[in-house]
Amino acid sequence: MKHWVHYIVLFSCCPMVVAADIFPGAEWERATPAEAHLDEAKLSAARDYALTGGGSGCIIQGGRLVMSWGDFKQRYDLKSTAKSFGAAALGLAIADGKMKLHDKARLHHPTFGVPPESNAQTGWIDEITLWHLATQTAGFDKAGGYVPLLFKPGTQWSYSDSGPNWLAECVTLAYRRDLDELMFERLFTPLGIQRADLVWRKNAYRPDLIDGIKRREFGSGISANVDAMARFGLLWLREGQWKGHPILPRDFVKQVRSAQPGVPGLKVRNPEHYGHASHHYGLLWWNNADETIEGLPLDTFWTWGLYDSLIVVIPTLDIVIARAGQSWKRTEGADHYEVLKPFLLPVVAAARSSGAAFVETKSVVAQSPVIAGIEWESAGKIIRQAKGSDNWPLTWADDDALYSAYGDGKGFAPFVEKKLSLGLVKITGTPPDVTGVNLRSSTAEALGDGKNGRKASGMLCVDGVLYMLVRNAANSQIGWSLDHGASWTWADWKFTESFGCPGFVNFGKDYAGARDGYVYLYSHDSSSAYERADRFVMARVPKDRIRERAAYEFFVQTGKDGVAQWSSDIAKRGAVFEDPGACYRSSISFNPALKRYLWCQTGRGEDTRYRGGFAIYDAPEPWGPWTLAYQTKEWDVGPGETLHLPVKWMSADGLTVHLVFSGDDCFSVRRGTLRLRQPSGHPR
Repeated sequence: MKHWVHYIVLFSCCPMVVAADIFPGAEWERATPAEAHLDEAKLSAARDYALTGGGSGCIIQGGRLVMSWGDFKQRYDLKSTAKSFGAAALGLAIADGKMKLHDKARLHHPTFGVPPESNAQTGWIDEITLWHLATQTAGFDKAGGYVPLLFKPGTQWSYSDSGPNWLAECVTLAYRRDLDELMFERLFTPLGIQRADLVWRKNAYRPDLIDGIKRREFGSGISANVDAMARFGLLWLREGQWKGHPILPRDFVKQVRSAQPGVPGLKVRNPEHYGHASHHYGLLWWNNADETIEGLPLDTFWTWGLYDSLIVVIPTLDIVIARAGQSWKRTEGADHYEVLKPFLLPVVAAARSSGAAFVETKSVVAQSPVIAGIEWESAGKIIRQAKGSDNWPLTWADDDALYSAYGDGKGFAPFVEKKLSLGLVKITGTPPDVTGVNLRSSTAEALGDGKNGRKASGMLCVDGVLYMLVRNAANSQIGWSLDHGASWTWADWKFTESFGCPGFVNFGKDYAGARDGYVYLYSHDSSSAYERADRFVMARVPKDRIRERAAYEFFVQTGKDGVAQWSSDIAKRGAVFEDPGACYRSSISFNPALKRYLWCQTGRGEDTRYRGGFAIYDAPEPWGPWTLAYQTKEWDVGPGETLHLPVKWMSADGLTVHLVFSGDDCFSVRRGTLRLRQPSGHPR
């Protein structure tokens, strides 16, 4: 059995790490749920629900077939799932320069919209664009034939087969050929879909020919087996790329799966059937952009036809699901998405409970191309010291020690006599043999509980000088020590706009291995360390000018050339990461072996000292693009409000790390092992 693997070289240093996208050959490569790091019982729950409507289905993870049921090769009438195949034909036409998404439909079809003749009297036909047809905002009634226009284009949302069928005619006339032949030549055959797998019927609603060319439907009309459905879904998961060759434009795929500007909030006709559809419909595909299905990743998108034929794509989990059969039982009056929850949410739970990368944010974040997940040492082996203290920003200094700071506690035993909101420590050794010693400094220590006392949020050592960022200082302030923490000098300026909880990006010993001559700072975009924000922001400063406010520049955006753009005006700051209402305390460190920046972000929870989750993202640059390496909604122990991955405690190959976290109000250390994506497609 031959399998195709598309290799992407990520690093040029040794050892080389390669990410692999697996594609099926004549057959799919198979993996057990355990091999795919999915909970088999939860996948089985999804399958069992699917089978209440009979039929066939499969679950693909990482390009491998993990679970299937029913007859894999039986064709089913997909009904409106055919609309997604129409979206693909539109994508090909755009890629070939045959049309643009916002072209007027009449540009490609001289008799567009007529019959019926009444449509010509509305004055609306000339306003309708291909985009209107693809977003279900053109105004055509439901049936697939020649139906009346119900409203001015772009003013309402109304589910229609006629609109997509007009779109099919526009694409047909643009190519001047049968779309069935075009799609088999350009898309189906490269994907391994044969004529026996997929059939496009004769048009059931309109004359067989248009200008002597076969007239196909987009509204419905395709029968296919779940093998073909899954291959088609994998193409969309891989953003239109197949075995190293572009089939659909990446930008088009991203548009298709996203809610379109101007559509969310439009009045939905027949809301008893389609709910708030305008909030979660892209270009002929449904999506979860508005989180109507709570717990389902927001980047999930799917095709959906009568009898609940589905092709579901979940980018953050690297999963495709295909299912066809009979309709599932509905509850009268329930939201139209409700019937999908017992099928989709167990699949998400299967990934979440296994420790696989899972994004539960309000942003759309892709899965890491390098890190497949992190396996943590048993909870019983967690090191816990300095009971009653938290925070723990860390840096690796020139004397080979780690320097850190604690808050609201008395440090390491033997404890200091009075609880401090800011106290300093020096940490030596390597886990599991770690020793912490309290450092006393009258120019650094502070008193006060919670937000009433200054607290350290970032530590850094550059050329033998320790730097510390402190929060709760209206907003934040920087200090430095020339004697390894004994005495401190404080800048005569502060960050008074944003940067309420800043930290430093940490590299190696005494800043060895730094990206360049700059020091990088980051913070959630808030003036308070106690309020979550919608985004994170970043600043940089030459490493020999850290003490000068005028030397700081703020990240604005990444240009089209991939180069970061900076401004000395803090008001022009842009986002390096967005997650509405969730951005909070975090830390960034550089893994030199993998050449990836690792960003630990605190999760939600009423008291994460004892219960909650967190996420770790990775990127090739300090400003991104950030992808998801690991996330858990609820860890097996409380992660605390702060987490750090000290570079000193990373193994030479970068695969072993140690997470320092403030769970249980302690200096807590837990070993983790990174699983990388390998050429075979199997995580290490």
